[in-house]
Amino acid sequence: MFLHLLLLLPLFSRFIENGSSTVTSTYIRSEWPSVDIPLDNKEFAVPEGYNAPQQVHITQGDYDGKAVIISWVTFDEPGSSQVHYGLSEEKYDFTAEGTFTNYTFYTYKSGFIHQCLVGDLEYDRKYYYEVGQGDSSRKFWFVAPPKIDPDASYKFGIIGDLGQTFNSLSTLEHYMQSGGQTVLFVGDLSYADRYQYHDVGVRWDSWGRFIEKSGAYQPWIWSAGNHEIEYMPYMGEVIPFRSFLFRYPTPYRASKSSNPLWYAIRRASAHIIVLSSYSPFVKYTPQYKWLNEEFTRVDREKTPWLIVLMHVPIYNSNEAHFMEGESMRAVYEEWFVKYKVDVVFAGHVHAYERSYRISNIHYNVSSGDAYPVPDKSAPVYITVGDGGNQEGLAGRFKDPQPEYSAFRESSYGHSTLEIKNRTHALYHWNRNDDGKSVATDAFVLHNQFWGSNRRRRRKLNKSHLHSVVFRRPSSEQM
Repeated sequence: MFLHLLLLLPLFSRFIENGSSTVTSTYIRSEWPSVDIPLDNKEFAVPEGYNAPQQVHITQGDYDGKAVIISWVTFDEPGSSQVHYGLSEEKYDFTAEGTFTNYTFYTYKSGFIHQCLVGDLEYDRKYYYEVGQGDSSRKFWFVAPPKIDPDASYKFGIIGDLGQTFNSLSTLEHYMQSGGQTVLFVGDLSYADRYQYHDVGVRWDSWGRFIEKSGAYQPWIWSAGNHEIEYMPYMGEVIPFRSFLFRYPTPYRASKSSNPLWYAIRRASAHIIVLSSYSPFVKYTPQYKWLNEEFTRVDREKTPWLIVLMHVPIYNSNEAHFMEGESMRAVYEEWFVKYKVDVVFAGHVHAYERSYRISNIHYNVSSGDAYPVPDKSAPVYITVGDGGNQEGLAGRFKDPQPEYSAFRESSYGHSTLEIKNRTHALYHWNRNDDGKSVATDAFVLHNQFWGSNRRRRRKLNKSHLHSVVFRRPSSEQM
């Protein structure tokens, strides 16, 4: 069986690279109304007790996964910013000291936002932690990632444009059943900007409580979308990303970035680069110069998987937001090909779409007539902007489907990327179908650095491939 699989891989690879098959799903979802969950719903319940911590969430706190940033909010008073933690559920041997801040947005005044860096973690260990004081303290746990290693296996979830509707809840609960260990979030968090005045802040609070069931137990790696900008001059609020930056810290300094909106981390066998679609990115801007330097720091011998996150997709065949990513494509796509990025995840379009390996780097004119071509060195581009927000689905795709588009469907869902070793990873997109988990699009992702070079492949022991299996008979390899 294994030998048969190895013989078939070149055939699948050639089939994908030539872009000889495209699929537009005919599935039509009987969706729930795209309205936000009422504030009195149990999903937004405030924890009991005086000054009890709420909206607890964690993210990676350093470059290599040996630290986390733990964040939470208290409302009655600042309280303690300490985190007590250890390797035992009943005994906390360590204490880390954090800080707190707050902000105003129009007439809304936030609670006290605590952030605490917990470092010097041991790889692959489960940590228990406690925040808050006395009877109102709350306890959680997280698992540190494996050490940086080219064959470290790890499972990422990918979620975008989530919001706080019943469809959002379906996506979140399905993801929590997937076995994912860290969320790569591709922008548009709470959609609080669809409210006005005091209610903007209220909906940030409800969303923080909404995701706590996952966010308090595993890192969510944040990228910002257009709904985080919150430019609202009619309210006197003109500082972009104000709420987001106060509430959701990122470890940007660890990757020598000058701004929390773009940064990089290494986790297990992956090097993950987060870009900001709504910050200056052309030549000589801070983001451009940082990315140019960050690509030189990528060591594919240690972290063979190179993943890029952004909000606006570079390739998109939906009527919604068509060609909005063209300017960033013109600036960065050549680098993506040069450095053999494996996959680029984006959101923004409220539908799912996966491309073949294609590029458009030989065109100088940015227009709808410039057409991408198959390119073995290019990334796979995947749009996962279908988390479930109140704006609803983007149901109008371009017809006919472009040859570069492999699969597309207008449904709510999330993705997972399960890295097996340095050469192969299993990917699937999961449609949330009225409470049922349906794996709809799946393929084996072939690593750009190790899998595409015959000399490197010869160095590998056959055991590196023993766990690679197809998820379904029609799975593909890219």
